Amino acid sequence: MTRPAAEAASWVQALQAQGWPAQALPLIDISEPNDVATLDGLRHWRAHWLDMDALLFVSGAAVSHFFARDVQPPSRLDGGTRFWAPGPGTARALAHALAGLGLDAARIDAPPADAGQFDSEALWPVVVSQVRSGQRILVVRGASPGGAAVAGSPAPQGRHAGSGRDWLIQQCEAVGASVESCVAYERSAPRWTPAQAAMARAAALAGSAWLFSSSEAVNHLSTAVPNTDWSQAWAIATHPRIAASAKAAGFGRVIETRPALPDVLRALESNWSPA
Repeated sequence: MTRPAAEAASWVQALQAQGWPAQALPLIDISEPNDVATLDGLRHWRAHWLDMDALLFVSGAAVSHFFARDVQPPSRLDGGTRFWAPGPGTARALAHALAGLGLDAARIDAPPADAGQFDSEALWPVVVSQVRSGQRILVVRGASPGGAAVAGSPAPQGRHAGSGRDWLIQQCEAVGASVESCVAYERSAPRWTPAQAAMARAAALAGSAWLFSSSEAVNHLSTAVPNTDWSQAWAIATHPRIAASAKAAGFGRVIETRPALPDVLRALESNWSPA
């Protein structure tokens, strides 16, 4: 399980409860931003978030870090700000955060539970009717060290270029909406112990499966244990773009599934038996 530590722990527990010998090996560390200008921007948006027509939270981490501190319940009637989530995990985190501020979860827009995928492309048909000229939208996201925005993964062959969050922003701007961004957290490569590095190398052998929910995690793995042959290991990827990254890294077989526990369990049950 390669998700950030907090998320990986809950996934490991859920998989182990179903009889799967899951282990956590986080490939992304998440922390508070360190850059002064970034922190100033975050404080500004925490004070003025309800001035926006819509806020797009790119992940559950974006929700938890944005609402972690200094965000007060509305002291006045706002204009009905909407809250956009690309998937159910982010939507659940939003519902919890908004409830603590006295706001109804009915303000949340997310792809339906039966959507073929949970991403910005699936979110767009849900929110397109809201977007209009002059609308103000805030994207709450993460950044890589140094303050750079987390880049989207290259689109695999057959999907339009610029897929993901950047593509959704382009759709909004094309109809005249104004899009601004706010960095709420920083993502970085993990600092592994020698034991974790040894675990990763052992998991390059046949019978191992890596669950990736981020192309960035795949890239960090290649950096953490360079010159490793992944041809005997399998990867379970929760999005086509992530699957493309896993294939490029050399994984012998890559399985695509939606990023929901029942779908991941079905992928496991179709290919392995619990040890």
